[in-house]
Amino acid sequence: MNLRKLVDKIKPTFEKGGKLGFLHSTFDAFETFLFVPNTVTTKGSHVRDCVDLKRVMIMVVLALVPAMLFGIWNVGYQYYMSTVENFDAAANFWPIVCHGLIKVLPLYIVAYVVGLAIEFVSAQIKGHEVNEGYLVSGMLIPLIVPVDVPLWMLAVAVAFAVIIGKEVFGGTGMNIWNPALLTRAFLFFSYPSKMSGDTVWVSGLGAEGAQIVDGFTGATPLANASIEGLQASGYSVCDMIIGTIPGSVGETSVIAILLGAALLLWTGVASWKIMFSSVLGGLAIGYLGYALGSTDLPGYYQLIMGGFLFGTVFMATDPVTSAQTEKGKWIYGFLVGALAVVVRIWNPGYPEGMMLAILLMNTFAPLIDHYVIEGSIKRRNKKVKTA
Repeated sequence: MNLRKLVDKIKPTFEKGGKLGFLHSTFDAFETFLFVPNTVTTKGSHVRDCVDLKRVMIMVVLALVPAMLFGIWNVGYQYYMSTVENFDAAANFWPIVCHGLIKVLPLYIVAYVVGLAIEFVSAQIKGHEVNEGYLVSGMLIPLIVPVDVPLWMLAVAVAFAVIIGKEVFGGTGMNIWNPALLTRAFLFFSYPSKMSGDTVWVSGLGAEGAQIVDGFTGATPLANASIEGLQASGYSVCDMIIGTIPGSVGETSVIAILLGAALLLWTGVASWKIMFSSVLGGLAIGYLGYALGSTDLPGYYQLIMGGFLFGTVFMATDPVTSAQTEKGKWIYGFLVGALAVVVRIWNPGYPEGMMLAILLMNTFAPLIDHYVIEGSIKRRNKKVKTA
C-alpha cells in the first residue's frame, strides 16, 4: 500500500502538463508493471479481466525461469567437468552456480539495457505507451546465444532486432518475425563462427586439454549427430534429457523446457496445437530420414538435441508471429518441426535448423491463415448454395 501511495503522489508530475510530462510514457510503463491498470470500460459489452498484456508476458518469463536457472548451472558444470579431474558436482553446487552466473548475467544486462533503452526512446518519440513485448525477448535472447558471444556483438544484434525487426513495423504486436530469433539470425549471418550450432564455448579448457584464460569450443550433440558420434562424445539420451551437455544457455535441458511448457499450457498462454504439431513434424521427418538411411539416429533424437524443444515451446508459439487460425496452427507447427529436421539431416553445412524454420514460417504464417480463411468461406458459400 505504501508503494501505491508513493506512485499516486508523484504521478501528477508525470502527467501531461506536469513538470516531467514528457516522461509520461516511461512512468506509465513502470506503473503498469507494478500494478494492474485501473482503467475500465464505460459502455458496451466487454469481458473484464485483470490479465493484461504485461501479465501474459510475465507468465512467459516465469515459464523461462527453469531453463534459465539450469542453463546457469550447466555453464558452470561444463567448466568444472572440463577442467577439474574427478570433479564432484554434487559437493560443489554453489561454485558451479557462481561461475555460471558470472558468465550469463552480463548477457542479460546487455540484452535488457540495449533493448529497453530503444523501446523507451521509441515510445517517448512517438508519444505512445512503452510496449511490453521486450520483457520476453530480453529473457529469451541470452538463452539462445553462445555464452561466449562478445557483449558488443550482442548489443549490435539486439539493436538490429528491436529497431529493424520490431519498431519499424509499429512495435509489439505488429512485428512479422520473432525479435529474439532475429537477434540470433543477425549473429549467425554476420558472425557465423560464433553461431554454427555444432560447437559451443566451454570455459577454461584449451583444445589440447590445457587450462587457458577464456575457453574453447566443444562439440555439441548436433556436431556428432550419429549413434557412433554420440557414443564417442559420451552423450547419452539421459544426458540430453537432463541437459548436462554443451549447448546454448537455455536449450540443453528437456526437463526444464517441459516444466516451462506445462506452465504455458496450464495458463493457456501458448497454443498446444503448435507445440504438438511441431513435435509431430519433427518426428515424421526424423523417422523418414532414419528409414531412408540419411541418418542412423531414430526420429526422437531430433527432439532432444539442439534447440528443437526450446524453439517449439517458447518461440514457435509466439502469438504475434505464428498462425492465428486453429487449422493454420496445425499446419504452421507441423512445417516448423519438419523444416527444422530437414535442415539438420540434409544440409551438412548447418547442423541446427530450428531458427531458420521458425523465421521462415513466421514469414508464411499470414499466407497460411489467408488460405485457411478462404477455404472456410468457400465451404460455407457452397453449403448456402446447396441449402
